[in-house]
Amino acid sequence: MNRYLLVMLGAALGGLSRYIVGTAVLQRFTARFPENVFPVGTVVVNVTGCFLIGILMSLFVARGDPNPNLRLLLVTGVLGGYTTFSSFAWESFEAIDKEQIWIGLANIVLSVVLGYLAVWCGAWVARVLR
Repeated sequence: MNRYLLVMLGAALGGLSRYIVGTAVLQRFTARFPENVFPVGTVVVNVTGCFLIGILMSLFVARGDPNPNLRLLLVTGVLGGYTTFSSFAWESFEAIDKEQIWIGLANIVLSVVLGYLAVWCGAWVARVLR
């Protein structure tokens, strides 16, 4: 049960961080460029999450993951609540880094294309049900 609480606590911190960072960036960006609706807050959250997972997972892998609870709290919890895009990017990087290039590229292409199609289908279903 302890592991579940660590993930839950981390996810709450990550979700709150996502809201704070995304909102702050978007407010600053739209103050300068009010006509622009580019989701810059989401991009900043995704990129910073990717940067952080790159640091954390590289350290955990290099050190043999001595404390799995810390990984659950920080990676699964905090970064999972902050952005799942970081997990997607890490898994793609790891496959390519291990010279499984086609697996990494397939993950990138399939996740982006199928994810977009899933959003489109979900939006279509919602319109039909209105």
